[in-house]
Amino acid sequence: MKEIKTVSLIGLGAIGAFVAPKLQEKLGDNFRVIAGGSRKKRLEKQGVIINDISYKFPIVEPEEKTGYADFAIFAVKNTQLSQAIVDMKNQIGPDTIVMSLLNGVTSEIHIGQAFYPENILTSVIRVPSLNQNGKISYPESSGMISFGEEKNDKLSPRVEAVKRLFDKAQIRYQIPNDMLKNMWLKYMSNVSENQLCAILGVPYKGFAVSLDHIEYMRENAAREVIAIAQKKGINLSEQDLVDRIPIVRGLIPDGKPSTLQDIEAGRKTEVETFAGDVIRMGQEIGVATPYNEIFYHMIYALEEKNEGKFS
Repeated sequence: MKEIKTVSLIGLGAIGAFVAPKLQEKLGDNFRVIAGGSRKKRLEKQGVIINDISYKFPIVEPEEKTGYADFAIFAVKNTQLSQAIVDMKNQIGPDTIVMSLLNGVTSEIHIGQAFYPENILTSVIRVPSLNQNGKISYPESSGMISFGEEKNDKLSPRVEAVKRLFDKAQIRYQIPNDMLKNMWLKYMSNVSENQLCAILGVPYKGFAVSLDHIEYMRENAAREVIAIAQKKGINLSEQDLVDRIPIVRGLIPDGKPSTLQDIEAGRKTEVETFAGDVIRMGQEIGVATPYNEIFYHMIYALEEKNEGKFS
């Protein structure tokens, strides 16, 4: 069985911060963060604060040839993926296991077009993290990476290799039998919950308070994802939406999903990955997506507001 000895991470934000400290503790300088230019200088000088602890990680410029990593992790935003793929070209070889922790259901496809699709694991991360003023925080007792092949009735050698690394580094994980459904479950949640919070400007407690109006919009946006998934042969159903109701009403009341955080910070959002991809997939396979079409234009309007276009 392959042993993972070197790991390269690109994206040291709210998601990358979940794995970086533990990987550095276990691997030392064999764990490296890929960053160049002013970002490299800033990370080397200031480090990054994660749960009130300051960390400085080994930083490698994209052009530097260190030899291929055994394991490469993408943890950037979808808006940064194209550049991240370019920046990781010296880190990913024919034997490198690749994990994408990006939101959505298409990043693995884009990465696979650039590298070796047979080496890319299907993965999602669920962690209620905040990135405010350069300080990243998340509850130590929560957060988990789900990963594997699309189906995991029997673990493949590369899944076993990542499992062993995560065990050693004490990174919380699960390996679902149906990883593809697991990914689409998160996508359904992001499309319906993440976007709604951003549009309405409310944290998660909105889902526990507005049981008629917000819930109506959440469920109908989610049903568009379910319809697309079913046409693609993915085992997502109305029951999954029903099962989600007590979960969403029990989320941290003041917690804010990433799209709301982006809007409040004046950043570009991942609306193309959420509503945008739903609309495109719907058009391709004949599923109507009116709720996501509205979400799409409303979030872009909020970005325009942030840009001062309405002042």
